[in-house]
Amino acid sequence: MNLTLQKTNGCTVLFIKEERIDAHNSGELKETILRLIEQGEINIIVQLEQVRFIDSSGLGALLSGHKNAAAKSGKLVITNLQQQVLSMFELTRLNRIFEIYADLNEAFDSET
Repeated sequence: MNLTLQKTNGCTVLFIKEERIDAHNSGELKETILRLIEQGEINIIVQLEQVRFIDSSGLGALLSGHKNAAAKSGKLVITNLQQQVLSMFELTRLNRIFEIYADLNEAFDSET
């Protein structure tokens, strides 16, 4: 999976550089997030600007990260959703679980 990490404002930003998060690559995403949490990076922002499609396995990987971060008193939030990806969050009602922000600045502002 093509992704980059950046530490900013006390958070770890995970930039997903894929058009799809599906059964093919969601396992790697889940492992990456869990590894970050185990290393003490418990405040994670997942930036999905380039993602055009996400399936249930991709949503499951993000939900796993969300639950594990919360268990360590941290949080995993989502930014920059394309409309079709946002629709999947709404359809599954995960938009009620995740904090979803329009962009990184809005996510950083929520942390202060």
